[in-house]
Amino acid sequence: MSGEVGPTSNDISFPKEQEYEASNINNKFHSSSPRKVGFLSFRHLNAVALIIILSASGMEPTVFSPQNKLLRIYVLVGAIIGLFLPIAYIVHGIYEGDKKGIEAATPHVFLLASQVFMEGVAFSDMFSLPIGVFVPVCFNTRRVFTIVDWMRSEFSKVEESSGGFRRRSHAGRGLAVANMVFWCFNLFGFLLPVYLPKAFKRYYSGDKV
Repeated sequence: MSGEVGPTSNDISFPKEQEYEASNINNKFHSSSPRKVGFLSFRHLNAVALIIILSASGMEPTVFSPQNKLLRIYVLVGAIIGLFLPIAYIVHGIYEGDKKGIEAATPHVFLLASQVFMEGVAFSDMFSLPIGVFVPVCFNTRRVFTIVDWMRSEFSKVEESSGGFRRRSHAGRGLAVANMVFWCFNLFGFLLPVYLPKAFKRYYSGDKV
């Protein structure tokens, strides 16, 4: 009787088990493949391009003469420190997988881009000059708190052994500190003592052109 026994259970199930194992290996291969490139969608690129266009066309106080070269240089430095370098830092963080750094820098960039947009709206004919000049003051004040959070996040990072991560960590800290210094000076050294008084003097003196 034992000689008539057919194939064992192992012999019968081996092809199915082999297919199942091959399927698992294939799934593991696809799940472990890098997906960093997928972070940059067409919508993200459009958003970055829009911020760059806004920063290039805005951030120009209308209280002063557009021909003021020193003011134009000052505005350009603000655009580089506040927008261009943080955008590059965020894009680089997408490829490096630095989620904490991205989340810390994004609020400042978003608020600054919103400020540029709102300045274009506030300085139109729909609003008076005092209303327009309060836009950069309010946004700058709010962004100081976001930069404080950015600095706190950057300095609380645990440095890894990777040299690339250490360089990015140092760059993030330097960029956050540079923004804190520049925008604190912009608020307490330019907007409040110079920009607001000149705007109110111009408005209430009758020169509302």
